[in-house]
Amino acid sequence: MNEWINAMMNSLGYWGIGILMFLENLFPPIPSELIMPLAGYSATLPGTKIPSIPISIAAGVIGTVVGALPWYYVGKLIGEENIKRLANKYGKWISVSGEDIDKANNWFNRHGEKAVFFGRLVPGIRTLISLPAGLNDMALVPFLIYSTIGTILWVTFLTMAGYLLGANYELVDEYLGPVSKIVAALLLISFIVWIVRKKQQEKRNR
Repeated sequence: MNEWINAMMNSLGYWGIGILMFLENLFPPIPSELIMPLAGYSATLPGTKIPSIPISIAAGVIGTVVGALPWYYVGKLIGEENIKRLANKYGKWISVSGEDIDKANNWFNRHGEKAVFFGRLVPGIRTLISLPAGLNDMALVPFLIYSTIGTILWVTFLTMAGYLLGANYELVDEYLGPVSKIVAALLLISFIVWIVRKKQQEKRNR
C-alpha cells in the first residue's frame, strides 16, 4: 500500500493526492492517515512535485469532498422506503423493523449536520457518514458545507503532522490506524447492545 501511494504521488503530484483521497472515500482501507502525512513530508524534500502545503491540503480536501458524493447519492437512490421495506421483510433476523428505521432517521434529522461535521474528524466512520446523510435526504448544500469544514480540519491536521514529523510521517498512520479499529469495534458493540436491549424490552412487553 505504501509503495503504491508513494508511486501515485511521485508521478501525479497534486493530482495524485486528490485521486488518492477520492479513492479513500470509496474504499476505506486506503488510509488518509498515510496519504496526507506523506504529502506534508514531501513538501520538505528538494525537487518534490508537491512542494506547497496549502495546495496539498486543497487537493486533499477536494478529493475527499468529491469522493463523499457517491455514497451520498447511493443513500438517496436506495431511499428510506426501500430500506424500511427490506427491514420489515428481513429485519426480523436482527430484530430491526421499519419503525426502528423511522426512529433512527428522526435522530439523524435532528443531529444530521453535526453528525456529518464530526464524522469527518473520526477515523473509522469519516468515509461512511455520507451514506446516512443521503439516505435521510440531507440537503446537498449543507452536506457539502459541513463535509468541507470537517475535512479541512482533518486534512490540515494530517498534512501538518507529516510536515512536522518529516521522515517519521508514517507514525501518524501507526498511531491513528488502531483508532479506526477501536471506533469500528465500539460501533459494533453499540449495535449489539442495542439489539440485546431491544429484545429485553420486547420480553418485558410480553
